[in-house]
Amino acid sequence: MLDLPRYRVAAQAAFIHSVCTVLVAALAAWLVFGVWYAYPYRELSGGRELFLLVVAADVVCGPLLTFVLFNPQKTRKELWVDLSLVALIQLAALGYGVWTVWQARPLYLVHEVDRYKVISAPDVEAEALKALPAHLKPQFWAGTQTVSIRPPKNAEEHNKVLFDAATGGRDYGARPEFYIPYDGEAALKALLRAKPLSVFLSRYPDQQVVVQEIAIKKGGDVKEWMFLPVMARQDWVAIIDKQGLIIGFLPGDGF
Repeated sequence: MLDLPRYRVAAQAAFIHSVCTVLVAALAAWLVFGVWYAYPYRELSGGRELFLLVVAADVVCGPLLTFVLFNPQKTRKELWVDLSLVALIQLAALGYGVWTVWQARPLYLVHEVDRYKVISAPDVEAEALKALPAHLKPQFWAGTQTVSIRPPKNAEEHNKVLFDAATGGRDYGARPEFYIPYDGEAALKALLRAKPLSVFLSRYPDQQVVVQEIAIKKGGDVKEWMFLPVMARQDWVAIIDKQGLIIGFLPGDGF
């Protein structure tokens, strides 16, 4: 026969545990999707599915274990031991999920002549990041930075990168030592290879509504906007204004 009073108390404890778990998971999700993978990088860089799977399992399994283990007939010490173990397991699982997406987080959106490239943490060397000036270093509480690339200082530097890239090494986009702020003349260079946004919209007319929403939010003349493709796990383009600054993103093949 079921011990109904015991199950009622256990259900109450599991409900309280569920609320606490959801709050912690929501905080972690805000950090991941609101900071490290802010739109559109949650689409461009992946990692979302694994994190959501870990969080979903965490939210379900933790309260379920509490429901199974909670018994008011146990001593206070026994209850604390049981619930502490459940909490530790949950935190370990959540920590793994957060650590995984942290390791793969997008650090930079790099302008490379006729495109932008998403550069994630595994794409660059940690030592090269440490050597960057403070305003270009990745920050824990900051999202993806847009940067440009300085030209090689001499033929020797150019040939070294060219040879490394040709033999499977890192190209300019994955070399932080070449990064410079994306503003002023560096941003204007994006316009040299950019195409009118109308060309993209002629291929993807369903994106007209999104563009109008961006225009209402950002202001400016849509007829003056240009676009460049974004190289990532999915096909997207970046919308740029007449100063070369990025004002939005759209899904679609920009090549």
